[in-house]
Amino acid sequence: MVTAKTRVTFSNLDRVLYPELGISKKEVIEYYIRKAPLMIPLLEERPLTVRRFPDGIGKKGFFGKDVPRNAPEWIRTYTMERGGDDTEYIICNDLDTLIWLANLAAIEIHIPLSRVPSVDKPDLALFDIDPEPPATFRDACRVAGSLKKLLEELAILSFPKTSGKKGIHVVVAIERRYTFRQIRDFVHGVGMLLEREHKDVRAEFADSREPGTVFVDYLQNARGKTMIAPYSLRSEPAATVSAPLEWFELSGEIRPEDFNIATIISRKDDPWREIFEHPQEIVVR
Repeated sequence: MVTAKTRVTFSNLDRVLYPELGISKKEVIEYYIRKAPLMIPLLEERPLTVRRFPDGIGKKGFFGKDVPRNAPEWIRTYTMERGGDDTEYIICNDLDTLIWLANLAAIEIHIPLSRVPSVDKPDLALFDIDPEPPATFRDACRVAGSLKKLLEELAILSFPKTSGKKGIHVVVAIERRYTFRQIRDFVHGVGMLLEREHKDVRAEFADSREPGTVFVDYLQNARGKTMIAPYSLRSEPAATVSAPLEWFELSGEIRPEDFNIATIISRKDDPWREIFEHPQEIVVR
């Protein structure tokens, strides 16, 4: 039951957004209300891209960057030039905005790796670990573990999460003094070190579709690119979540679908509680 006090006017709460599981918009809203205390600090001051499914994930969804014309006046936005045009992005710093997005059936919330107003200075670096079949999620977890050890040798603290699909994201909070090019080159360089150590790892995009390999993707480390937000739902039949995890959780026989709306909603621990406490310094060329 939706009980949060809010300025949002709800609509179509009984509409089913996940047909295979019978999950309604009301349940999606309740999920985001429950996860808001952990989620909003990770969303704050980031221009959002959302993926909306007004008729449920069984129907065609669409990506939204510009704030809708009928948005309430209290929704905060940030205007950036994109492709020669101005785009008015939504900023989600509070529960009301998150609830409003959920009521729009914005099932997926994507964030850039920088915050306003310093949109050209990332505060996050992303290693997107993507297995190519017949490589599996377990292979991605194994490579993520090797990445953790390599970063520790560089005195860099890292934090994992599921992508909500087939891969793993490893994220590093960084000092906000590097360019996107420097961060991308750093992530790429670490990927190349992993490729030398593991015969199934690939660090170049040209090799990313080679069957049975695991690609350490560096390309999202760029202005205008995004990653799925921590705790965001995914538009997958199993209602999976991009779930922040403790490193030990990547061991054992786990599957992406183990981390879903039902299993994550009641989690109280915050595996990423210290991510911004000590921004990392990296080696740049």
